[in-house]
Amino acid sequence: MSLIIRNLHARVKDGAEILRGVDLELPAGEVHAVMGPNGSGKSTLSKVLCGHPDYEVTGGSAELDGQDLFAMSVDERSRAGLFLAFQYPAEVPGVSNANFLRAALKARLPQGEEPDVVAFYKQLRARMQQLGMDAKMTARSVNEGFSGGEKKRNDVLQMLMLEPKYAILDETDSGLDVDALRIVSDGVNAMRAPFRSFLIITHYKRLLDYITPDVVHIFSRGRIVRTGGRDLVDYIEEHGFDFLKNEQ
Repeated sequence: MSLIIRNLHARVKDGAEILRGVDLELPAGEVHAVMGPNGSGKSTLSKVLCGHPDYEVTGGSAELDGQDLFAMSVDERSRAGLFLAFQYPAEVPGVSNANFLRAALKARLPQGEEPDVVAFYKQLRARMQQLGMDAKMTARSVNEGFSGGEKKRNDVLQMLMLEPKYAILDETDSGLDVDALRIVSDGVNAMRAPFRSFLIITHYKRLLDYITPDVVHIFSRGRIVRTGGRDLVDYIEEHGFDFLKNEQ
């Protein structure tokens, strides 16, 4: 079981090409980190995989557990186990966190079935406590009026509740202080399992000090230009991304 991307090209609709031949394989049970300078296409990759309407695929393929990912609707991708924690989580006024999560879990059940209410709230409270979130946030509208750190914790809460097979975290560390970063990282590490994979997009070494990746990919100009192990993170920390200019 794996997410396999081959020679993927994509662009902003009616705009410039951003992804220029991405090749990546994310096997079950592995954590892959994607690093690279601003504007290299990292966040675009996450949005294209999850079906963001502002982008269109112009070439290549992506398979999720043997299925053509791009032939699936956004909700089908979610039900198949794909999850995206956004770089900038959206606010959803008028929809409480609890109702949002119940609706998301219900969408995965056979038609007519409902999540067990008692079990749902028991799990929700336990997950919120794990992330250091106030129980009152269950009644607040999704991300409305939340600080940057609260939004990122809320994204991780959704991931913990939905238990996806493939989780893409797009710069989840941005806007987090040290304590929040540790709590969020602990939540991710608690979910690591042989049947679950993570694609972690980040600029900084600090997140990967808490979540140890199996593989590190370096993005530049819309494609992966180098792949290695954990030591590649240390190299980036010491030298930055200037070496990419010479390689290009």
